[in-house]
Amino acid sequence: MKLPWNRSPAPRSPLALLAALVCAATLAATPTAADAATPSSGWNDYSCTPSAAHPDPVVLVHGTFGNGTDNWLALAPYLAERGYCVFSFDYGQLPGVPVFDGLGPIADSARQLSDEVDKVLAATGAAKVDIVGHSQGGMMPRYYLKFLGGAPKVNAYVGIAPDNHGTTLDGLTKLLPYFPGAAEVIDKTLPPGLTDQIAGSPFITRLNAGGDTVPGVHYTVIATRYDEVVTPVSSQFLSGPDVHNVLLQDLCPVDVSEHVTIGLTDRVAYHEVGNALDPAHATPTSCADAL
Repeated sequence: MKLPWNRSPAPRSPLALLAALVCAATLAATPTAADAATPSSGWNDYSCTPSAAHPDPVVLVHGTFGNGTDNWLALAPYLAERGYCVFSFDYGQLPGVPVFDGLGPIADSARQLSDEVDKVLAATGAAKVDIVGHSQGGMMPRYYLKFLGGAPKVNAYVGIAPDNHGTTLDGLTKLLPYFPGAAEVIDKTLPPGLTDQIAGSPFITRLNAGGDTVPGVHYTVIATRYDEVVTPVSSQFLSGPDVHNVLLQDLCPVDVSEHVTIGLTDRVAYHEVGNALDPAHATPTSCADAL
């Protein structure tokens, strides 16, 4: 089966293998990742027509070292099966670094997000999109909303383990074991996509100056207390009049997801994503949603 991806869908990291295994083992009630990526499911199908129940297409934004395929092998089919038109894309590429994305200047990455949103709106005829991002992909869209005119085009923002107020370089290097070969990339030079994320950087300072949010967008942040990359965990949360901050363990005390798995495989987090995208039909999130 040929999958409609921006790039080859062949797994490129252990994350992809893990996600595929989890999809097979825990998403028995939904299609497999491969099946869900077919045009009939709406995953990266630009002919998808949003339903009246879910009029806003969902744009998924991957994290540092990730890509628009591997990051979403579980969440994309989860949302598509529930009737959403779902799209993902690659951003933050650096010349000479063919495998790892999310390393370019974050302001430039936000412009790539802007292009993707415009592409999705033009293709689907929708008035707005919802944005769901993990890690850097949960923080970067805020630059688009605040500085690139994105707010009128976005209904809901959902950040999963986002580094909204930055993190330490030591925290970012904790991602390296998940991405074999990534250490060699940063041994030669520190990519701007990493330095921009360091707490106190000019990028983070500008992003949060004057307030965390902009009017008209519904903000949700989903964090885990076991995050070892973005610390302290409270730095992920936002302040503002239309903000819902969620600590995963308040919903399911036995959930032990850390920074990577909360975005990659955690169905408790996914249920809360669904609530954020459709608050009118939200249901209580609990450990039962992991089954």
